[in-house]
Amino acid sequence: MIESYAFGRMDVDGHTYTSDLIIFPDRVNDSWWRKSGHNLCLEDIEDVLKEKPEVLVVGTGFYGIVSVEEKVKSQTQSQGIELIIEKTKKAVQSFNEFASKKKTIGAFHLTC
Repeated sequence: MIESYAFGRMDVDGHTYTSDLIIFPDRVNDSWWRKSGHNLCLEDIEDVLKEKPEVLVVGTGFYGIVSVEEKVKSQTQSQGIELIIEKTKKAVQSFNEFASKKKTIGAFHLTC
């Protein structure tokens, strides 16, 4: 459960994170970084796809700067994964809503 989000900071299950992260059902990867900075490609979410989530929530940053490649969209669709792409503040709300109902993974850019 994500308790709070502000520019550059996210509180998850009592822990504070200040770098981009992926929240899995059983762990948090707080050393996540994309191959091309503000672009999300398939290589960036290989571990996510192996987990076979029902929902993948992508937080594109406070201002929504991160773009998601079409290959990511088509791959998640072909695997039957519901892909939600939103600015991180809204994505936090979506993640919390879905995580209590479905196997959900969140990939969040915390700054721009």
